Amino acid sequence: MATFSSATKAEAVVPVERERVWAVLTDPDLVARLTPFISSITTDGGEHWIWHMSGLTVLGKGFEATFTERMTLDGGRRLEFDHDPPSGTKERAGVHGWYALADHADGVLLETSMEICVDLPLPRLSGGAVRTAMRGVIAQMGNRFSKNLLNHLGV
Repeated sequence: MATFSSATKAEAVVPVERERVWAVLTDPDLVARLTPFISSITTDGGEHWIWHMSGLTVLGKGFEATFTERMTLDGGRRLEFDHDPPSGTKERAGVHGWYALADHADGVLLETSMEICVDLPLPRLSGGAVRTAMRGVIAQMGNRFSKNLLNHLGV
């Protein structure tokens, strides 16, 4: 196993009220339905969301993982997530990042930044090809999530 990572940043103005976008981003069931390759998101009843990912293929290798994120919510304006597996547990994937929402004349400015790390059964020497594939998957996930979000919001 080797660990690979890739990062992304994005921003967009969504022509709805900030509260509507916040309501989506803080609903784990809805986030799972809108996010490709995420089969479900469960919670521990507290600040942790457990993400269940499946259906991915990276360089011909199927990949699925469950990973735990500590979610920190800041009053409708910022949502941070940090990989925080249960003590003694090794998870094959994790994400560190945030969503920021700010009122905008045309709706809400939605910004995001995240770094995704995965352990894959591939040699470390394949790092360049894996990171390229990861960037493609992340872009696809982001584009499809954005489209799904806008459709859900009726935009």
